[in-house]
Amino acid sequence: MELRQFFRSVDLWVANSRVGSYFRLGDSVNPDKIDSASFCREIRAGLTTFATMAYIISVNASILSSTGGPCVCDLEDKQTCDGIPEFKSCKEDVRRELITATAAIAGLSSLVFGILTNLPVALAPGMGLNAYFAFQVVGVNGGGKIPYQTALTAVFIEGIIFVVLALSGMRQWLVKLIPSTLKVATGVGIGFFLTEIGLSYSVGIGVITGGGPATPLALGGCPSELLNEKGMCASGQMTSPKMWLGIFCGGIVTAFLMAYRIKYSLVIGIALVSVISWPHQKLTLLEISRNTTVTYFPDNEVGNLRFDFFKQIVAWHPMDKTLNKLDWTFSRGGSQFALALFTFLYVDIIDATATLYSMVRFCGIDDRKDGDFRRSTLAYCTDAFFISIGALFGSSPITAFIESGAGIAEGGRTGITAIVSGLCFLVSIFFAPIFASLPPWATGCTLIMVGCMMIRQITQVNWYYIGDVLPSFVVMALIPFTYSVAYGLIAGIFVYTILNGLVGIVVYVSGGRIEPREYDLKEYWTWKGVGRPPWFVRVLKHRCRDQNEDRDTASGGNGTDDMDGSSSMTRVQPVSNDDYSANAEAKL
Repeated sequence: MELRQFFRSVDLWVANSRVGSYFRLGDSVNPDKIDSASFCREIRAGLTTFATMAYIISVNASILSSTGGPCVCDLEDKQTCDGIPEFKSCKEDVRRELITATAAIAGLSSLVFGILTNLPVALAPGMGLNAYFAFQVVGVNGGGKIPYQTALTAVFIEGIIFVVLALSGMRQWLVKLIPSTLKVATGVGIGFFLTEIGLSYSVGIGVITGGGPATPLALGGCPSELLNEKGMCASGQMTSPKMWLGIFCGGIVTAFLMAYRIKYSLVIGIALVSVISWPHQKLTLLEISRNTTVTYFPDNEVGNLRFDFFKQIVAWHPMDKTLNKLDWTFSRGGSQFALALFTFLYVDIIDATATLYSMVRFCGIDDRKDGDFRRSTLAYCTDAFFISIGALFGSSPITAFIESGAGIAEGGRTGITAIVSGLCFLVSIFFAPIFASLPPWATGCTLIMVGCMMIRQITQVNWYYIGDVLPSFVVMALIPFTYSVAYGLIAGIFVYTILNGLVGIVVYVSGGRIEPREYDLKEYWTWKGVGRPPWFVRVLKHRCRDQNEDRDTASGGNGTDDMDGSSSMTRVQPVSNDDYSANAEAKL
């Protein structure tokens, strides 16, 4: 009871300070305060967001380092470069540098984003775009279309273009242009996407796996050593101890704690599974055991590398091979450079824009009717700015992370959540061996439960008119199945445009006599958008209005000039109530 009173006093003390007023905490004096926001709850939400995002430290480094980075291999068959000891050693150095780079850029971007935007959304190198960067643009061991350094240049230029688009209001206009039902469907699709990620092997509990050419997905749950070359379970489905540990300790226990509204329930589940999966001391012998069936450090080459890194606990690895390695010569693949830049642009702008809007809607802190949200220009500019900074660190594009929904589900409502997550990432630069060792089956069920919470908004989709239902369903289905928010939203917009365009033509040509059923129940949409225009448009209009007023004043305006050269309009005096009453009586 005393501990609860202590936390409550801390909440009140922070809320009554300038910090509480700036971040709109519930007990602050800010007239726009967020009633459900409190300082301790924001810290808990930030820790939860970081715990669900911590996998990106090791996963992003592993994906990007598969390109070899700036390491040079002159063999024609790049797949055989790993057989060269010097190249393999260089590649491992790049991986550890990218661990530092990923933690640094995620920490800096989330910290600044939380301060400037006051949104509980964390930023980090995006999954999907990093795979496109590594496997399609640069290629394994540099066997792709353009070199690693040139690809970083494309990412850097993309960030600059994004800043221009954000300042011009293009990204905000894009949000307003997307129909409301598709925006809601995007949030639902992200919920399904999180669920699929939580069920996968790479960053989840491993319940599903690729089904080969016959079926897109298949039942998994087998130990990883029983996966064949296609990633399918050859045998032993649903027998993996790691999967069952994640289900019971990370899923059932966490859900039980949430049922009783136990604080830190998501963090407790992640920590419980992680501690069980780490090495522990035997009760009878003074030695460390790594031979459990749920260990994250198996007795093989990969496990030994993980354990050697884990034992360091505190480590700092300088970024000699990845920091500021942009190549502006475009010596190879100029056309491929342009293609990569364009792909980064359209995928990232839709992905980040849709994710930000969905997270803000999931918060429930901004219910503006114009399809925009508070400080959107700052949000988009910050996101774009750190895309370029991330390229200087050697990373693929930065984006808003959908795992931020875990912190929002834990009660995060302000930028303090993002700040805490950013500080944790900055601390993890030095404690990277610990945070890079959170096993995927520790965070998988957390992502599944967050996905469940996000899917609740499916009731807000307009289910009464087919022109809204079908495009929304396409968005919700394709986001998880294409593993991309952008591709799902693009498909939904395409179906919405074609279907409603054809219906609109028929209704217009028939003069409104031929209308579909429930046509009057469709959601209103206009390309003009609603709400205020971008800030620079308002500035230009204000300046033009001032110039016109100055010109009218200089030319005498529309009034009639008197003999003394002054305008009669400038000498109009206000009429008092007494004069007005006297004139009225005279007229009567």
